[in-house]
Amino acid sequence: MRKEQGVSLRTAARRLGITSSQVRDEEEETSDLLLTQLYRWSQALDVPVQDLLEEPECDLSAPIRQRAKLVRVMKTAKAILERSKESSVRIMAETLVDQLNDIMPELNEVNAWNNVGQRRSLDDLGRTAQRSISDDSILRAMRD
Repeated sequence: MRKEQGVSLRTAARRLGITSSQVRDEEEETSDLLLTQLYRWSQALDVPVQDLLEEPECDLSAPIRQRAKLVRVMKTAKAILERSKESSVRIMAETLVDQLNDIMPELNEVNAWNNVGQRRSLDDLGRTAQRSISDDSILRAMRD
């Protein structure tokens, strides 16, 4: 499911809050996951839990396959829109983004493909990890 949606191992690890090796272990066909782990995967990939429970030899359901394809197209369209300096190309990219949003409105939340830049190792912390969050705000978020 992760590969079908074009989610990298590193991105999955970051979304799940685990290491890349743990992602590989959890993806193993013989891995026995807890329900809490399945729900985390469901949220990380934005798919229903039932689609994660299908046997590996089963093909993805048509709606999930279609959604994954549209997400990849939207990422590409938004990347073109962000990076193009030519107005004619930007207009075509804007039109494509609008058309994709007409087909599937939730695609509006999809971001462009990441620029390739200096990569951090899994042990390096980004700016988000360096910000402190109070326990009270976490508890409030969990209650909401």
